[in-house]
Amino acid sequence: MILGFTVLSTTLHYAHNVIRAADYPQVEGIPVGVTAALVAFAYFLFTAFGLAGYRDYLRGRHWRALAFLMVFSLSGLASLGHFLVGVPQIPAFWFATIFTDTASALLLWGFVTWAATKLNRVTAADQLSTQH
Repeated sequence: MILGFTVLSTTLHYAHNVIRAADYPQVEGIPVGVTAALVAFAYFLFTAFGLAGYRDYLRGRHWRALAFLMVFSLSGLASLGHFLVGVPQIPAFWFATIFTDTASALLLWGFVTWAATKLNRVTAADQLSTQH
């Protein structure tokens, strides 16, 4: 569910960033078209990491999956970067996607942390079996 929410939020936010790039604060010296192309590239790159993480998790390659999911979560945290250059003057729904991206990234971090602690847990039974 967390991954689905993250993909949905990121897809909405990044699509709006590409389609309406001129509505977002611009970094001086970078043309709007270049910004839109970079955002589109970042979306596909981040999403590939998310899908690879999901695939590896299903295949039991948990540590690798968690690493990929952490990289994917950066897509949501990157959305806060808008505020480094100004406050976007965009409709409320699209403005909210900045925060749903951040929330989904934090939820994904929480899942990765939880899963890593579960994978790293050593039980008394495990210790006994390695001693014999």
